[in-house]
Amino acid sequence: EGVQAHTETLWQLLERYNVPTFIFITKMDSSSFDNEFLMRDLNTHISSSCVDFCTGDDLSERIAMVDEEVFERYMDSGEVSEDDIMRLTAERKLFPCFFGSGLKMEGVAPLVDALERYTVNKTYPTDFAARVYKIGHDTTGGRITYLKVTGGKLTQRQLLKYIPAGADEETEEKITGIRLYSGAKFDTADSCIAGQVCAVTGLSGTYAGQGLGTEPADSQPYLEPVLNYRIVLPKEADPRLL
Repeated sequence: EGVQAHTETLWQLLERYNVPTFIFITKMDSSSFDNEFLMRDLNTHISSSCVDFCTGDDLSERIAMVDEEVFERYMDSGEVSEDDIMRLTAERKLFPCFFGSGLKMEGVAPLVDALERYTVNKTYPTDFAARVYKIGHDTTGGRITYLKVTGGKLTQRQLLKYIPAGADEETEEKITGIRLYSGAKFDTADSCIAGQVCAVTGLSGTYAGQGLGTEPADSQPYLEPVLNYRIVLPKEADPRLL
């Protein structure tokens, strides 16, 4: 249905944190809009550097148009190199766009191929660092800390020192389990390396946005909820049943 308000909100976050971005426009099997209309919408509301990678005609020229230096080389050679595409994408000067249907797996293969060809592996520091992005609970009520490892390696039974939410002093707790989730299902793991996301058990005072190890404390959140609520139950009530 074109660019929606929540799409623009997510785009602002990607801009704020300088995240290179590929765009996949899904549900094209049931859409009444065509690629041309949707590309105009993306160029107007997202960025003029969004380029349709599904259409082979004049693709190199459309890519070259987003950067003056690349355009000059294109005028000389008539081509745009993969290195240029990788650099432009990494610098957020180019946003490759793909169309398809996730449900029917249409258009997914070209997207995956582009992710392999045009992304640059990040180099992470060797000292352990991680960023907490969510707190949850499993079906038994156990507390889970979801995090991305941004440096070094996290291992099961590793001791972590951190300041719990609302506390002034540092505490030390042991990682009792590492989980790699896929939807509601998960596999257990002995370790998690930099660049991976995982969920861990054993931490009782972590909070979303918290930095662990050498990861610095997060800044003020860009988005904040406009509604807070709390359910106060009678003492005799079973919270899980309710």
